[in-house]
Amino acid sequence: MTGAAPPGAAGLVIAAPASGSGKTLVTLGLLRHLAAAGRRVASAKVGPDYIDPAFHAAASGRPCRNLDPWAMAAGTLAAQVAAAAAGAELVVCEGVMGLFDGAVGERGSTADLARRLGWPVVLVVDARAQAASAAALVRGFATHRADLAVAGVVFNRVGGDRHGDILRDAMAADLPHIPVLGCLPRDGDLALPSRHLGLVQALEHPDLETFLDRAAALVGRHLDVDALVALALPTPSTAAAAPPPVPPPLPPLGQRIAVARDAAFAFAYPAVLDGWHRAGAEVLPFAPLDGQAPDPAADAVYLPGGYPELWAGRLAANGAFLAGLAAAAGRGAAVFGECGGYMVLGRGLVDGDGARHAMAGLLALETAFTRPGLRLGYRRARLLAESPLGPAGAAFRGHEFHYATVTAEGPGAPLFACADAAGRDLGTMGLRAGPVLGSFVHLIDRDGA
Repeated sequence: MTGAAPPGAAGLVIAAPASGSGKTLVTLGLLRHLAAAGRRVASAKVGPDYIDPAFHAAASGRPCRNLDPWAMAAGTLAAQVAAAAAGAELVVCEGVMGLFDGAVGERGSTADLARRLGWPVVLVVDARAQAASAAALVRGFATHRADLAVAGVVFNRVGGDRHGDILRDAMAADLPHIPVLGCLPRDGDLALPSRHLGLVQALEHPDLETFLDRAAALVGRHLDVDALVALALPTPSTAAAAPPPVPPPLPPLGQRIAVARDAAFAFAYPAVLDGWHRAGAEVLPFAPLDGQAPDPAADAVYLPGGYPELWAGRLAANGAFLAGLAAAAGRGAAVFGECGGYMVLGRGLVDGDGARHAMAGLLALETAFTRPGLRLGYRRARLLAESPLGPAGAAFRGHEFHYATVTAEGPGAPLFACADAAGRDLGTMGLRAGPVLGSFVHLIDRDGA
């Protein structure tokens, strides 16, 4: 992978056989432990997740980067690895789902990324319902692909010293070349609260610092941190010189882009915002939940996804915000909303309690959470007409993840023709009315495939 990371910036991947095994806890505890020890540790997250990276940043004190081997072009992926590694001696990358679970087969999986970067895998195994059988599970994951290195294992939710001894003995007998880096005991107090899109956001956690410090103490007591860090390998780079400039994942919506940034609109990819900066655009953050409106001098407004359904009453009561959106559209500024931002551009949103809240009314859309239904998966999106995102036919890759029910959509021109990761036609998505556009797809990068 050319231009991925500077020499000496080593990396490793924290993965698991399945979701819920404890890889987030291990990652956060490791990041905080190393940062507290003065190590220059950075982090990354495989896939399109918005929520875990905010916890990573709180644990390490450094921004976390999404690394998505399905949705990102090679140049974008390389640039994000380099951004993660800049100024760091170690990059700890948290995987997504099970090690080999990808968008299509293994493509886009944690294993896919680890193979591309040459980073070794540390497997976090939930051992609460097994003992010696855990070694057979690890063997299966370690031998599934000859081009992937499972370099160590951490057992989580271990029932006690005897349970840990059985796990270690089984590994020593069957897989002596794969070290057991530690056995984490069961700790019901070290559980992060969740809601319908995953973990409650880091900025909403009532006592995040205490949680992170406790996770770090757990890791420090029960893992051989030095042995784990020693497994990390430098990212190979075949570029003799600096790589050519990487185009921004999304074309800038304007020269001065007002970007909503608060608990209701937290889901913006750093790669997208950085790409706009590199292209010469000025990004102007504003917080609708604090009563703020988009800068009137902005020639574009971006409403990323988030949790507007939890804050619908406050958003509906912020007349300056809603009037600012209307004023921007009235002067011809591009107004673009993704997922939660798309819902806010609609006419109304019904929250989980059945209360309807009037939204901006710039698109003919009504959404509700009274009968939630999950929409989840990678998307290929092709513009049906010229827009601030590009000419008709411009293609992107992105991700859809929401529980909103569309109760009315239209009239209006659809924005995208969409397909899933396997290429199956999903019809049209989103709406456009003049300079106002939006859809439920979180765009990640241009689609070069």
